Amino acid sequence: MHKSRRAAWVFLPCLILFSFACAKQQRVQRVEADPAALQAFSPLPAVMQSPDNPVTPEKVALGRRLYFEKRLSKSQDISCSTCNPLNDYGAEDTAVSEGFKGQKGTRNAPTVFNAAGHIAQFWDGRAPSVEEQAKGPMMNPVEMAMPSAQIVVATLKSAPEYREDFAKAFPGEKDPITLDNAAKAIGAFERTLTTPSPWDKFLKGDTAALTDEEKAGFNEFAAAGCLACHNGTYVGGGMYQKLGIAKPWPSTTDQGRFDVTKKDADRMVFKVPSLRNIEKTAPYLHDGSVEKLDDAVRKMAEYQLGKNLNDEQVREIITWLKTLTAKLPPNEIRPPETPQAAAAAAKPDRS
Repeated sequence: MHKSRRAAWVFLPCLILFSFACAKQQRVQRVEADPAALQAFSPLPAVMQSPDNPVTPEKVALGRRLYFEKRLSKSQDISCSTCNPLNDYGAEDTAVSEGFKGQKGTRNAPTVFNAAGHIAQFWDGRAPSVEEQAKGPMMNPVEMAMPSAQIVVATLKSAPEYREDFAKAFPGEKDPITLDNAAKAIGAFERTLTTPSPWDKFLKGDTAALTDEEKAGFNEFAAAGCLACHNGTYVGGGMYQKLGIAKPWPSTTDQGRFDVTKKDADRMVFKVPSLRNIEKTAPYLHDGSVEKLDDAVRKMAEYQLGKNLNDEQVREIITWLKTLTAKLPPNEIRPPETPQAAAAAAKPDRS
């Protein structure tokens, strides 16, 4: 055989093997999440503790009952779970909730999951904790419409089981059934409502918890500038921000935190929402005016960052946002048995 032809036959298998090796190397090349951007995040705790209201099993058990207790409303057909249904990711699928006698609120009810870790409660931050927040709806005439704290206490005392539960949850107190203690129990229960997701596994070191596409989505989220507000353990919920930084927001009917502080600097300022389980908690924004997640992403980019994201960028970001969706804890979302009240207890009042 000709010498040059023999050399070609020897070289050909090597070329084929080299090509296969290069192709294999390209297939296994991984997308890495931006390590600098990852520094802005941390995984969820098992329980969102508070030094002012230590979480105990007895408080949690009582709080779970109270969370589903409809007799804490004047009409006795509304509970905390009505506007924040735990089996539906803690948020209704309506723009605003319906309360006493069908009255409607003016703001979208945020999810209760992971909320105890936020800087404050409500869109305007008027309640510093979930314990304080728990009392608000009970007395709000548009929501649960209870006439007074005394009636709340009388209702709870009418059930022997509650008398036992409060004594266990607040040992040593002479008269443990109070509105404040009811709120502490509900708050303790809500402090257990964390929803770890694949994102938390990834943050803890499991690099296989996210796909290359999901990591690329996180990189796009970071590159767009979204993590300036949506960062930390809860991917939001840690600060207040003006709605319409880069471009004035179309509707200024709700002035946000200004209604609480009366400071001009707080006009159109709202608590930054958490993005955890965001895929499951539509509609979006303080007024529930945005129904679809892709529209919410586009609007936030336009009005907060001054950017017009293309379809591919939005798709990539949503791919990562879905890694924040968790499996709901089955024990917490199942309604417990509620104690039977004594016959002399207050009857439903729909007047």
